[in-house]
This record gives sequence, C-alpha cells and structure tokens, in this order.
Amino acid sequence: MAGHHERRISVLENKRILLIIAGGIAAYKSLDLIRRLKERGAAVRVVLTKGGSQFVTPLSVAALSGDKVYGDLFSLTDESEMGHIRLSREADLIVVAPASADLIAKMAGGDADDLASTVLLATDKKVLIAPTMNTRMWLHPATQRNLAVLQQDGIGIVAPAEGDLACGEVGRGRMVEPAAIVAAIEQALAAPGEGPLAAVRALVTSGPTHEPIDPVRYIANRSSGKQGHAIAAALGALGAEVTLVTGPTAEADPPRARVVRIETAEQMLAACAAALPVDVAVCAAAVADWRIAEPANRKTKRDGKPPRLELVENPDILKTLSRKGRKRPTLVIGFAAETEEVIANAKHKRLDKGCDWILANDVSAKTGVFGSARNQVHLIDQHGVESWPAAAKTEIAQRLARRIADAISAKGIAV
Repeated sequence: MAGHHERRISVLENKRILLIIAGGIAAYKSLDLIRRLKERGAAVRVVLTKGGSQFVTPLSVAALSGDKVYGDLFSLTDESEMGHIRLSREADLIVVAPASADLIAKMAGGDADDLASTVLLATDKKVLIAPTMNTRMWLHPATQRNLAVLQQDGIGIVAPAEGDLACGEVGRGRMVEPAAIVAAIEQALAAPGEGPLAAVRALVTSGPTHEPIDPVRYIANRSSGKQGHAIAAALGALGAEVTLVTGPTAEADPPRARVVRIETAEQMLAACAAALPVDVAVCAAAVADWRIAEPANRKTKRDGKPPRLELVENPDILKTLSRKGRKRPTLVIGFAAETEEVIANAKHKRLDKGCDWILANDVSAKTGVFGSARNQVHLIDQHGVESWPAAAKTEIAQRLARRIADAISAKGIAV
C-alpha cells in the first residue's frame, strides 16, 4: 500500500527517462537507480556504452528496465529508424549515470563517435549527469573546464561525493547514491506548481550557527547542513515553495529554494519570522543554545589568562515557531540530536517545544553522523515512535518529504 501511494504522488509517474550508463565501477549503482525510477512509475530506456558494459551486462539492465538495451551506433535495425534521434526525442529527460571523464569531455566538445555521445548531441531535452572518476581527474583543470561548459549549456550536474574510491584513494569522485540522483531527476522534471506539495509553503532551517566571541572567533557546532539542505531539496522536488534559512555551510543551494544565509541564532529567528506564514516548518539546523553576552569588538589578545566568557541563552526557534497563534505552521517538525537515551530525550523535547513531529538521531562520536552522508532517525509524533533504517541523508529527506505530503493530504489542508 505504501509503495502504491509513493508512485501516485511521484512527479516521475509516466515520465520517460533515457539513462546512459558510461564506464566506471559506479555503473553497478545504475541498476538500483533503474529499480527506484520504475518504482516511482517512470519508464526507463537504457543506452549502455562499451565501457559501461564492462561493469554491468545488457541482460541485467534489460531485466530491470523491461526494455531493449541500446549500445551500437551502427545497428542496421535501429539506425534504419534513425535510432539515435528517436531515442533522444522520445525521452522526457536524459540522465547520464555514471558520467565518465571521457564522456564529459565528448559532451563539452560536441563529439559524436558512439551512440551515447550522438544521442546527447542530437537531443533537445534536458540532460542531467552524475559524474564519477578519480579525485585527481575530477580536480584536473581540463575536467573543470568541461564541466563549466556543460553548465553554460544548461546541463544539470549532480556533483560527486567524497569518500573511498575504487582506486584506493580517498577524495571527491564517488558517484552519489541512487536516491540523490532520483531527487535530482524529480527536481528536473517537476514543473512549477506541480507535485503533491504544489502551493504548499515550507520553511527549512539548516546548518550550524556561529556565535561571535570577537571579530575572529566564535562558538559553533559540528553540523554540516547536509540533512537540512537535502530536506529543502526533497520538498522542492515535490512542488513546495521552499525558504531555506541556513547557517554557514559548504553545501550547494538546493534547486528552487529561496536561500537566506545567516550567522547567528538571533539572525536565524528573524529570518524565520520574516518567512511566515508557511504551511510546514522543518527545523533541522543545529542552533547554538548559548551566545556570548557581550562579544568583543576587536580581537582578544592572549595575555596568559584565559578570558572569562559570560554566556546568555539564545532564542528557542523551534519553540517559537510551535507556539499557538495565527501564524503557526500547520505542521512543525524538529530534530533532536542526542548522545544518550535518544528516544526518551526526543519524546520529552517534542512535548516541551510543542512541535508536531520530532526526528531523533544519535550524534555521539561512535555514529559519525555530523558531516557524514548517512543518518538514522526515529520519527516521533503523538502516535508513538517509528524507527527508520540507516540510509543516505538524501533518502531520509525524500522519505520525510513524502510523509509530509501524506500528512498534508490526510488533513485536507487548504493552501
């Protein structure tokens, strides 16, 4: 039943995706990508390059896609029907995952010496690529020039993640997980005002806050903003009008979100208040509980005596948004980052703050959640606790966005 409902609300329903699988060990992830797209109601047709076929077989791709797999530019049967033109014209979106450095270079140069590059040159449809390669190849000036050309041409790029690479090195170059690519596809295909959250206004907070000690020092926390930014992207993919209020973070701006950048908790509260009224508020930011009472207006010099720092309590943004009143969002969701008694502390926090849902997660050192691409949460509402399996933060964000869409639909909220 849940799976059926996900398909009903997906912007991918009845969409036609042409997936190009280039060479690279990440090609195995494309099999999972096909499965996820099919689950959401999309039709998937695949072009498998010669390099891609070294990592996944046409048989496995055909079994998952339910369609013929294309690979040879000079197949008489296909080209008698101008196959490369037909493949590109019959798609709603072309996705290249993985996109190798070689294929990216061909795209930037307008080369067309195989079926994949010919299709990409012949298309008038949106194109989205998910690169994967060795980190040195990714950082090479030639690759960065090619990517800049593709961006100027309007091609969407799902940047690779950092982590262990197949070559044994560590760095940026891993193709992102299939869930993140699905989210990017949804964003690329969703028309303005389309989706189960169309006309819903959402507010998301993300990242840390920086509370100044003096002009060069501050109090902060380890939040990366990955989860909050992923939630903003997932809500936007379902059609919501999203305002993202974020502290300092290296995360890229989510597509379609209006981004407000702040430094301190007081600035975050002011930005949230300015965004009201909204229908949904998701407070994923790790807001500092305290700030310096009187920050110094010049750098504090070391004199052998540690300075005395007087702390005062910061405003409670989640509690403020949860207060009953004309501008209270219909659905207010908070996060509880705990290091012990995770669920018990989160239940208490939900009641204390007055929010509707709390997503609790264990952020103790053993979990390595801060800065990681993965998370595990427990959703707590008035009905109890629902524990979600560990997953990519992008996947958790998508699951939360779909749950929000279900709640909006169930309540019959007029927006």
